[in-house]
Amino acid sequence: MECEHLLNASTIALCIFIFIQQVQHISATAANTKTKAPAVLIFGDSNVDAGNNNAIFTLVKSDHPPYGQNFPHHLATGRFSNGRNPGDMIASLLGIKDYVPAYLGTNLTEYDLLTGVSFASGGAGYDPLTSELVQVLSMDDQIKMFKEYKQKIKAIVGEKIAEEIISKSLYVVVSGATDLANTYFTTPFRRNYDLSSYNHLLVQFASKFYQDLYNLGARRISVTGMPPIGSLPSQRTNAGGIERNTVPLYNQASVMYNADLLKETQRLNKTLPGVNIVFQDLYTPILDMAQRPSAYGFEVTDRGCCGTGIFEITLTCNHYTSEPCKDPSKFLFWDTFHLTEKGYIILISELVARYGLNVG
Repeated sequence: MECEHLLNASTIALCIFIFIQQVQHISATAANTKTKAPAVLIFGDSNVDAGNNNAIFTLVKSDHPPYGQNFPHHLATGRFSNGRNPGDMIASLLGIKDYVPAYLGTNLTEYDLLTGVSFASGGAGYDPLTSELVQVLSMDDQIKMFKEYKQKIKAIVGEKIAEEIISKSLYVVVSGATDLANTYFTTPFRRNYDLSSYNHLLVQFASKFYQDLYNLGARRISVTGMPPIGSLPSQRTNAGGIERNTVPLYNQASVMYNADLLKETQRLNKTLPGVNIVFQDLYTPILDMAQRPSAYGFEVTDRGCCGTGIFEITLTCNHYTSEPCKDPSKFLFWDTFHLTEKGYIILISELVARYGLNVG
């Protein structure tokens, strides 16, 4: 319950009353599918990690300044941006809550659990090797945590209401970018695949993950495609030459993957009874922001706000060696891989305008 100090019987009674009211509200929401989802459950990579990596042994962390400098109280929560991330924004648009907490490493209340958490892990990908290389939570690990989560909410509200919450919640899956950018293009470990074959492998991994969610009760699943990998500052630095140009091959890889993933989601929608998997195109809006920055109020799109913006990310984005830019709102990217809060706000607005929120 959300009462830290129980002073007397009246306080105890008030806490119980508040908790019952919260559960009744969630139950009513779960019973009415035409209003909104009762919870938002987030899976994937650093774009939607709310701090799970804080609780595991890995170098992929953002629990230090200047990350979070525009988050309430300037807290570096483990979100890989200067403020809120897409999971927070989606939950807020649904009217559920303003921030989706990490499943690990936080003192979650019953209300936190019943309204949704993030299982995402920075550095994760659909390819199990991607997570293994940087010692983060794999997509299979996230499924295991989700199974544990289901048992926790059953203990809170009972099996019937828990099943309603699980079936009517919105599931958001953001993954894949680290597979191409880090595992395929940066390391030699998957070079036994040509690009087309590796994309096919990724889609197979992604499809299995969606089916795992479905078999555990998920029905409303929003999945994102690949962003324009070759336009990310990190990849411009790695493969864009001295001038750090956009990398056409990398962007072509994103287009190929997106076409394959879209076809697979369409197939799953036809074969899995009652499911609604919505593929959301990240490539087009992010590329447009990168190519037409002034249309969105940006001035810089070829580097990040943190430090030089050329190589800083995770531990190298810090107050000791890489002070951030003075005005993040002028930058599309916060570090060399993730958008600024403003960038995410515009991106989510574009996606909602095109696809809705997948709760009807």
